[in-house]
Amino acid sequence: MDPQNQEDQQEQPSSVPPLEDVAAIAEQLKGHGFFDNQISMPLSPRNETPPEPFLKRTIQEDDTDDYYLGRLPKEAYASSPKRTKFYNFFDDPKGENPIIISDTDNDDGDQRMEITENQMPLAFDINAYDINNESDDDNNDDETRRRELIEAQRREAERRELIEGQRREAQRRELIRRQNMRERQYIKETAKRYAAHIHRVPENKDGDHNVAIVIDDGSPSTPFSEAIKAIQERVEKNRKKGTVDESLIWVPKRNGEDFVNRRFLVPSLEDMSLKVLAEHADAVVSLDGVSDELKLRLSNLLCDSRRMNGHVLELLLRGNPKVIRLKDCSWLTEEEFTKYFGTLNPSGIEVLHLNQCGRVVAEHTLLATVAKSPKCLSKLISLSLTGACRLFDNGLQLLLSSATALRSINLSQCSLLTFAGLNILADSLGSILKELYLDDCILINATLALPALKRLEQLDVLSLAGLPTVSDKFINSFIVARGHNIKELVLKDCVDLTDASIKVIANHCPGLQALDLMSLSKLTDLSIGYLTNSCQALRTLKLCRNPFSDEAIGAFLAVTGKSLEELSLNNIKKVGQHTALSLAKEAKNLHTLDLSWCRNLTDNEFGLIVDNCFSLRFLKLFGCSQVTDVFLKGHSNSELRIIGLKLCPLLQHMERPDPHRSALRYAPISQK
Repeated sequence: MDPQNQEDQQEQPSSVPPLEDVAAIAEQLKGHGFFDNQISMPLSPRNETPPEPFLKRTIQEDDTDDYYLGRLPKEAYASSPKRTKFYNFFDDPKGENPIIISDTDNDDGDQRMEITENQMPLAFDINAYDINNESDDDNNDDETRRRELIEAQRREAERRELIEGQRREAQRRELIRRQNMRERQYIKETAKRYAAHIHRVPENKDGDHNVAIVIDDGSPSTPFSEAIKAIQERVEKNRKKGTVDESLIWVPKRNGEDFVNRRFLVPSLEDMSLKVLAEHADAVVSLDGVSDELKLRLSNLLCDSRRMNGHVLELLLRGNPKVIRLKDCSWLTEEEFTKYFGTLNPSGIEVLHLNQCGRVVAEHTLLATVAKSPKCLSKLISLSLTGACRLFDNGLQLLLSSATALRSINLSQCSLLTFAGLNILADSLGSILKELYLDDCILINATLALPALKRLEQLDVLSLAGLPTVSDKFINSFIVARGHNIKELVLKDCVDLTDASIKVIANHCPGLQALDLMSLSKLTDLSIGYLTNSCQALRTLKLCRNPFSDEAIGAFLAVTGKSLEELSLNNIKKVGQHTALSLAKEAKNLHTLDLSWCRNLTDNEFGLIVDNCFSLRFLKLFGCSQVTDVFLKGHSNSELRIIGLKLCPLLQHMERPDPHRSALRYAPISQK
């Protein structure tokens, strides 16, 4: 500031306030934000127009003394370390009663200014005054607020963590409560099952319908309900007597030496010869004069051992055979397929099975081999192209134009076929086709394919395993239209099917002989009741991972067991004594039985079944670790082959295709 700009200011005399007011004035100034080192008692006579009322603010870098102190007289810029300034801390907008700040170094107090009312002297030491004091105070306030904010956030985090812990604890308690409820429900159901005074079959875990509905709904007496009542009466009778039914007791009939002899039977000369031929197939120069049965067995051995090659295939195709069955074509390349089948005369082929042929069957390879011209496969009756993942609808149309007499076609795992291909199939073979296999054709929509399937007038075998779009509505529509001809139906893994579908099948398929219901978890004992009452000619029934009860299956076998030749109860967890007793009494024609993972059965039940099912030749016991030598060494069926136990070879027990079986499963071959 220029001192000359303040020369016109007039000095006014001032007076010293009474000493008793000094302390009160100092406290008042402290209340306005002043510090002790900023308050000084020496006064200086100075006359100056008071500035605007004082407001505390943070000092900025571009602020000057003129902003904070106003214009000072020229004496203020001398060497004196003190200066006087007027401040108005009271409600005096005109500044008539200013506060005077001393600006003199006169220690004797000669120069004084009269202080009017509401005025008080303040002395500032310029050399000792730090302009950053207020900024430091603000920084301290900011640091305090920041710490308070951090502390508040910490407390909020702790509160949320506490709430989350309480929520997790509540969830854990709810989970334990539900688990306890399930355990109590299981105990309750088990008690109902074995309590003699309750005459009903226990409900399924899914809470769906059960056998009791079939018995107690007021309907007329049925074979199934009568069988259920007989089982319940037998249980009640044994309970009253306090004894075990003698028919459930099995006594071992053979000793361990017989078991050892049966287990290590000497193979036949024919089996040994085929094994040697398979091991040295590259040295074979001709198969002329070998029967079709032996050729088929040799081919299967080579495919199972991965020894099949082009040399053996050439030997099998010599002489234009009528039956060509290759169990596995995954080793075959397009060049080899075109080379060996290109020279073949397809006009005489009646059976052509090329399974796992995904690498070689395509439209261009078919044109170069078996579908060179229309009707060139005029005698072909049965065609199997499983796994043909390169076969489109156009390729199928090409085959159908060449095989005009086709009665059976297996297109399982042909993943590029659609419902349009089935329309082509219905147009070409609608009046003569008898067997159709569409397992795992994932692009085929069952609803869209329904009109084409209804046009297959003579169809008696239909396999739809693994088609996700098969529903109750589809089954109802198709079976009502074509069920009267159906003899075999495969619905494995059609997971949306319920008891309603089984009821329609039972009511509209009187000639049904084979049914596959594996992995249908929505079925209940009602389905078993429908089959028992209406499908008593069943020869093959495959169940797996279904929630059927022991009583229901026992009642079914008590009614239909005489006709059964093949039965699978794989992983039916409730299978027990009732099933075993019905099998022992009724299943005299049973040839193949699968009881894998049925862990409620013991040596006693297994022995009872095997010793009384005289036709039984194959018994599968995968997962039955409860089986002991008491059964293995004690049963009397010397021709039985048990599959699935420890150290039991598998390949030699695999199901062999019957070479004497007709090209069609249920109908004789007749050419038009």
